[in-house]
Amino acid sequence: MTGPLRDFTFLEIAGLGPAPFCAMMLADMGATVIRVDRASRVRAVADRSASSDVLNRGRRSVGVDLKHPRGAEVVLQMAESADGLIEGFRPGVAERLGIGPEQALARNPRLVYGRMTGWGQTGPRAKQAGHDIDYIALSGVLGAVGPRDANPVPPLNLVGDFGGGGMLLAFGLLAALLEAQTSGLGQVVDAAMVDGSALLSTMQYALKHGGLWDGDRGDNLLDGGAPFYSTYRTKDELFLAVGALEPQFFADLLTGLGLDASAIGDQYSRAGWPEMRTVFAGRFRERTQAEWVAAFDGLDACVAPVLDFDNAHEDPHNVERGTFLEVAGLRQPAPAPRFVRTPPAIPDRAYPPGSHTDEVLTALGWSGDELEALRAEGVIR
Repeated sequence: MTGPLRDFTFLEIAGLGPAPFCAMMLADMGATVIRVDRASRVRAVADRSASSDVLNRGRRSVGVDLKHPRGAEVVLQMAESADGLIEGFRPGVAERLGIGPEQALARNPRLVYGRMTGWGQTGPRAKQAGHDIDYIALSGVLGAVGPRDANPVPPLNLVGDFGGGGMLLAFGLLAALLEAQTSGLGQVVDAAMVDGSALLSTMQYALKHGGLWDGDRGDNLLDGGAPFYSTYRTKDELFLAVGALEPQFFADLLTGLGLDASAIGDQYSRAGWPEMRTVFAGRFRERTQAEWVAAFDGLDACVAPVLDFDNAHEDPHNVERGTFLEVAGLRQPAPAPRFVRTPPAIPDRAYPPGSHTDEVLTALGWSGDELEALRAEGVIR
């Protein structure tokens, strides 16, 4: 194994979205991550060597029936030799299953127990159902995204599920692990998507307090309101992203567009923004996306082509950096960030549920007869 986390082991109770993303990030960094999949998800397939779910890459999988009376014991024995555990149940569910923090920490006092939820472990909404769109709605983020005179637009499920969820939990787990190196004690990490998405909007609060965010959606510097921080349609019906916030970059933008600065007016005068947008939109429609990319080559105008999931991997910059990779014929984003001395582990593949039940449990001390008995009882698959 390579990567800066190669000496750490995590137990992942399989879930959806942010928790698997957190586990994927840890595995990408070289950690040994064992995913506990529900026995009901384990299917007898001819080829157990790979799965198309690249979010599960880099981990081994054990199939356990958590509702079986002996299922909790299997998980707790695995937790005894782990550094961290990740679960994404609603508050109270892990406790009812017998694998909550109290039970797990009693078996392994150094364990860092990561809990991933939308609303958090406390609060009046804690046990309610929800999804990314609900969490970022309550944090104030959703209300700031979208055109001024239209409904708010969810920014995929990136802000709640992944940025304010899975990535926040990964950060919390590593912070707790660092503290445990000194104290010798584990603890619970309560990562909530409503908290994390609110945290991601800290800069907007700074802008608001500085008078640079007036509260109207779609009428501010970073939400598409400014004509020099927006997207434009090109002649071939594609798009360009423009982010020329600073005066020097705005000057290069006008140069690339072939526009006279004196005719455009003050960059930061909001009164002139509607006319400026009209001029920019008309000019960008005169050429194709590729022609504009060529025109801005060498200029610090902060202009980039808007790519999609089908062609982002073809961009020369992404190609040279290896931003995307292909594993088992499946294209996917590469591990990040990059480390000079301990480079991240490149995942070999994503495995179907239950692909390593015997392998993992045997390594942890279960005998063949014990595994056979557990399987016969329906505890494992």
